[in-house]
Amino acid sequence: MVNIDSNIWHWYHNVSECYYHIQLTVKYRKALLNNNIEQVVMDSIKGIKERYAIEVSHLGFDQNHVHLLTRFLPTYSGGQAIKIFKSITAKRIFRQVPEVKKELWGGEFWTDGYYIATVSGKGSKSTIENYIKRQGRTQDIKQLKLFEL
Repeated sequence: MVNIDSNIWHWYHNVSECYYHIQLTVKYRKALLNNNIEQVVMDSIKGIKERYAIEVSHLGFDQNHVHLLTRFLPTYSGGQAIKIFKSITAKRIFRQVPEVKKELWGGEFWTDGYYIATVSGKGSKSTIENYIKRQGRTQDIKQLKLFEL
């Protein structure tokens, strides 16, 4: 059972606080994200949360791409979550706004590529680095090193 109503998700014996910034682009960078398609995407997202426990907290549209702030259980990879989002939204767009097919050839709405980055709920990269540096007992702190790989 997953509790997805808090900032920290509890799922069986696991605790997760992983946020992702995802950017998806319309195929051929076509400026197709009008009000109708935006509404279809927003409606699709609601179903994705219930079915897959993939939550989108923020969504921003430009004419040819979309940005999402999302989180999902660590049972999914970033690529799997993106595949779910792309396939469900594209199918609904083609079904509910069929005229968009005239603008695209090949039967795909989204490009193959994407951008994904992790976002910490606890702060920036430097905040986490400093947190790691301060771990350990006071007498052992001189032995603790942070390595940049």
